[in-house]
Amino acid sequence: MNNLHKKVTRLVTAALCGSLLAGIPAVANAAGSADSAVASSRSFTPHNRVKANLLDESISTTVEKDSNWGGIESLDVPVTKSQAEKDAEARQAARAAQAAQAAQNAQTRSQSGVASRSSQRATQQIAVDDAPVTGTGQDVVSYAMQFQGVPYVFGGETPSGFDCSGFTKYVFAHFGIALPHNADAQAGFGTPVSTPAPGDLMVAPGHVAIYVGNGYMIHAPAPGQTVKVQAPYRSFEYRRLV
Repeated sequence: MNNLHKKVTRLVTAALCGSLLAGIPAVANAAGSADSAVASSRSFTPHNRVKANLLDESISTTVEKDSNWGGIESLDVPVTKSQAEKDAEARQAARAAQAAQAAQNAQTRSQSGVASRSSQRATQQIAVDDAPVTGTGQDVVSYAMQFQGVPYVFGGETPSGFDCSGFTKYVFAHFGIALPHNADAQAGFGTPVSTPAPGDLMVAPGHVAIYVGNGYMIHAPAPGQTVKVQAPYRSFEYRRLV
């Protein structure tokens, strides 16, 4: 019995040792395979893989033609001015203010001058109304000359403004001669003369004036002008009223 037990034990031990010895080559082979795999993987270094990946990305990258990636034009850059630009703007503003002030002063002077002339004309009118009526042609001229500078006003027949027939009507009315306020109608008054004398009425289609002598006349010319003395610029007929 003891002998049998010993034989079984030796057989089991031998079997176990055989199994262990049989497993050693497998482990060695596995280790050899692992060593072979490591050597193969080291032939593809990380450096090589990165370069290959970058190349792949550069080749495969696409950009849509309508893509808007912005540019320097889209940057919101604050605009600043140099000190020289600021000084130039200040000088320009100062000149503009001076010009505006000068214009205002000129307007004030002009308005004051108009008021002064209006006052003078009113004073003249009072003196004229009190002047004696002699009825001579030279008196007509002297009276008419006082109204130089009165503005032309369409339909006007007072020293605040005259048109051509309103002026002659006003002047001759001072000497007791009533004329209509119409240039063509006034052409039918008085006696026609071929040799004019101061104080004669000058008539032409649509216009009238008063002869002052030496080839000149006084009249209210046209809108935008004033009563003035000038040489005749068209053909007139002469009619004597005084």
